[in-house]
Amino acid sequence: MLADALYAWFHYLAIFVLVVVLTAEAVLLRPDLTAAGVKRLVIYDRLYGVSAVLALITGLLRLTQGAKGAAFYMSSPWFHAKITLFVIIALCSIPPTLAIFRWAKQSRQQAGFVPTLPEIKRVRRWVMIESHLFIFLPLFAVLMARHISV
Repeated sequence: MLADALYAWFHYLAIFVLVVVLTAEAVLLRPDLTAAGVKRLVIYDRLYGVSAVLALITGLLRLTQGAKGAAFYMSSPWFHAKITLFVIIALCSIPPTLAIFRWAKQSRQQAGFVPTLPEIKRVRRWVMIESHLFIFLPLFAVLMARHISV
């Protein structure tokens, strides 16, 4: 039971970090983005990736080693909806990550580099899509945990 509780705690911790970092990215991605903001975005995006991977790993630990067992989760349509949504959000995170990596490279080559307003808006749009989709993950988790059928 202790292991199960620790898996859950680390899972929630990773998710909370992910939400905070995603929010920080959205806050930075404004028309007044500075060169220092670009550098912070690079750090935030890396933290976002690490926290997403940790959320996935701890979720898999809960699935395979947790108290409820894999059969409990695998039989729930909400589990499958949650995993599908997680994958969709991960796919939506690819364009911002690629843009931020490009910006990081440009900022190393050109002091004071700031992306254009259309680039900032495009990346912010993807981050906002991720944020809005993310809202449904806890709903699916709650429905899954209570084994509510469709």
